Amino acid sequence: MKILLIEDELKTVTFIKRGLEENAYEVDTAVDGVSGRDLALSQSYDLIISDIILPGLDGLSLCKELRKAKIQTPLLMLTALGGADHVVEGLDSGADDYLSKPFEFKELLARIRTLSKRFTRGAENQGVLSFSNIEMDLESKRVKRGDQEITLTAKEFALLEFFLRNQGKVLPRAEIAKKVWNLDFDTRTNMVEVYVNYLRKKVDRDFDKKLIHTQFGMGYILKEE
Repeated sequence: MKILLIEDELKTVTFIKRGLEENAYEVDTAVDGVSGRDLALSQSYDLIISDIILPGLDGLSLCKELRKAKIQTPLLMLTALGGADHVVEGLDSGADDYLSKPFEFKELLARIRTLSKRFTRGAENQGVLSFSNIEMDLESKRVKRGDQEITLTAKEFALLEFFLRNQGKVLPRAEIAKKVWNLDFDTRTNMVEVYVNYLRKKVDRDFDKKLIHTQFGMGYILKEE
């Protein structure tokens, strides 16, 4: 697995790079947002880890530029900024997960494993998941509804896959957070609601038949009505 690490604190770069390489990951590094962006655009990576506060180009702007360029590589944000608003801002920019500094290295490894499952599941389950007129190709990572192709971020893809694998079942927010983000549900954030809304805009907004429904007080369900 090849990882791009974008971080300007040299001690943190050394710490993370050494730890990842000891766990058999290949790591490229950049110490500013501009060079990190250029590497991400010119080479192929399985995961990008980026700090939010960077010289030249901050992590949020970097993430927005990569998503605009159709780079869908899973992106993990490192942040020393606290509070739910900063988390949501990072996710709004196209990041797939976040990790607050300081953190234990084993937690970073856990987040990396979770994000990489998007690719691992595709390799292990070559085929198509479908519901109504939605089709998800697990190998090519392409999603279509009817004749319309839908572009999803890595986390949106993982969330839709979770819905498709549990179609017709009410999924509580806590279960979604655990299975998709590998996180214990934090009632102070609306992360799950934010991403369900993202998915609805892409999967349901342009279609008469809505498939993602809210079960008030319970969670969400993928069903036809």
